[in-house]
Amino acid sequence: MNAPAKLGVYALCLAGAFGLAAAVGGVVGPIGDDDTAPAAAESEESGMAGHGDEAGEEEEGHTESAEGADHLPGGLMSSENGYTFALVADTLPAGPAQPLQFTIDGPDGPVTEYDVEHEQELHLIAVRRDLTGYQHVHPVRADDGTWSVPLDLTSGEWKLFADFSTEGEALTLGTDLSVPGDYQPAALPPASTTAQVDGYTVTLDGHMDTGVESKLTLSVSRDGVPVTDLEPYLGAYGHLVALRDGDLAYLHVHPEGEPGDGVTPSGPDVSFFATAASAADYRLFFDFEHDGVVRTAEFTIAAEDHP
Repeated sequence: MNAPAKLGVYALCLAGAFGLAAAVGGVVGPIGDDDTAPAAAESEESGMAGHGDEAGEEEEGHTESAEGADHLPGGLMSSENGYTFALVADTLPAGPAQPLQFTIDGPDGPVTEYDVEHEQELHLIAVRRDLTGYQHVHPVRADDGTWSVPLDLTSGEWKLFADFSTEGEALTLGTDLSVPGDYQPAALPPASTTAQVDGYTVTLDGHMDTGVESKLTLSVSRDGVPVTDLEPYLGAYGHLVALRDGDLAYLHVHPEGEPGDGVTPSGPDVSFFATAASAADYRLFFDFEHDGVVRTAEFTIAAEDHP
């Protein structure tokens, strides 16, 4: 092969080698290119920003839940606004007059100063979780802030409510009490507008709607005769507690009028205003005093959504 021919072949081989290198470089990409680090960092930051947005959404969701907690009915929490309903023992045996002790712990320890509401510093409501065994009692407070009261307990899970006010702040805290033993929960009685207790007949007039204040009127009679000489009890002619079936949410119920105001009769009718937290069944416990004895009439009522 002459010299010009050899040079031509060499040129073709050299061009092929450069072409192959370019092709490989295009597939593999640049090695050690400084632009790759910023690109990777940008990608990582984008990923972190995405998680940050999700975290922000979750935090916002928690905030909404916390705001929702501000509107919860009473008694669903054992701690609220820096105060805690603390039992000395959260288990007691079944039987009459079982000694219960507890404190209301505040920011500086057990609370020892309370406002008087409805003639008492603190009202304790005890009820079994199947809404039986209702008791409304008034414990005695020691100087160190420990409250004591006997309860009549049957086996099962109980819910306790401490209703009180301190430094102008009214709270209802709830906590659980266990009573060991055989336990068969009772079914919720059907809705009724009439209750019998110790020879008295109590009738219920009115209904509860969600989100609006509803008027409930209880009328007391004995042997068919209206009772017109009810005695004042806790600053009114009756006391009403409403508990939601299931979670036992505690509704605040306000009486209409008071003894001695010149317009509120001493029976047979006693009226209250209540607002249902949700459409559900509620158990009502109406305490009234006559002939020196406090009795409790019980009702089931179904609250409905306000139209």
